[in-house]
Amino acid sequence: MLLERPITLKNNGQINIVLNNESKKEKKISTTIVSSSIKKEESIQHEALKEIEKELSTLVGLEEMKKTIREIYAWLYVNKKREEEGLKTGKQVLHMMFKGNPGTGKTTVARLLGKLFFNMNVLSKGHLIEAERADLVGEYIGHTAQKTRDLIKKALGGILFIDEAYSLARGGEKDFGKEAIDTLVKHMEDKGNEFVLILAGYSREMDQFLSLNPGLQSRFPLVIDFPDYTVNQLMEISGLMLKEREYALSKEAEWKLRDHLTMVKNQMPFTFSNGRYIRNIIEKGIRTQAMRLLMNESYRREDLLVIKSIDLILGDSFGKSN
Repeated sequence: MLLERPITLKNNGQINIVLNNESKKEKKISTTIVSSSIKKEESIQHEALKEIEKELSTLVGLEEMKKTIREIYAWLYVNKKREEEGLKTGKQVLHMMFKGNPGTGKTTVARLLGKLFFNMNVLSKGHLIEAERADLVGEYIGHTAQKTRDLIKKALGGILFIDEAYSLARGGEKDFGKEAIDTLVKHMEDKGNEFVLILAGYSREMDQFLSLNPGLQSRFPLVIDFPDYTVNQLMEISGLMLKEREYALSKEAEWKLRDHLTMVKNQMPFTFSNGRYIRNIIEKGIRTQAMRLLMNESYRREDLLVIKSIDLILGDSFGKSN
């Protein structure tokens, strides 16, 4: 048995026998490298999830939406694993419906999903095309279908995001909006894997839209609700916006803003524009503060940083969602 092991001759004439422990070590090292390689590959594969979760963590609230996105990732990933093992995989229909008031993050989330689907090789480009009724509906017979086809062509490889989608059904049977819906449905079936269609709008209107077009509901298996922010969440959003711009509210300004938001949410629950509303207040406050400092010729560091209660102009105009 010893003759089967490699031997070497030392300088002093002694024979040195190399035992099989060396090959065992090599096998152990090799196994470790393979195991490490698999772990590294798994880590790389989940980079897409880590990246989108990092961006989602910057969004205030929306916990149910974040959970749904994790589920979509897991579903796509596991389906790929099943396919590798030769197992059956369900048809992956990713067309979605976003329901919620303006300013609740719908467009932002659509953009993040485009990035996620691109990183997972589900979409070839991952870009976002935003559209509304005017971008799809034409002025004469045949014009609408052509406009809608052109828009879908631009969206291939990415996401087509149609806001206030319920407006396509407002005119009834004779309205060209119906032609746009029919064209969208046809291309969802013909080019279902080449783009993702997201219809978005107010919750009540979207529910009514689906009741008028019962065939649409089955084509949008993923419905994500975007609830209005609470007052505390809106205050958190305002803090993040101010921090990003290197500003801060005085205590009096904080109290004024909180009281105003409580009142507005109670008075205008269906037209309140959430994050967009806060952004308008902050930007107006920054401009008002700048005017105050200019008039007073006061440019100390603290003056430049702090937005006071007097700088917050909280009129009725901010209640509008545009």
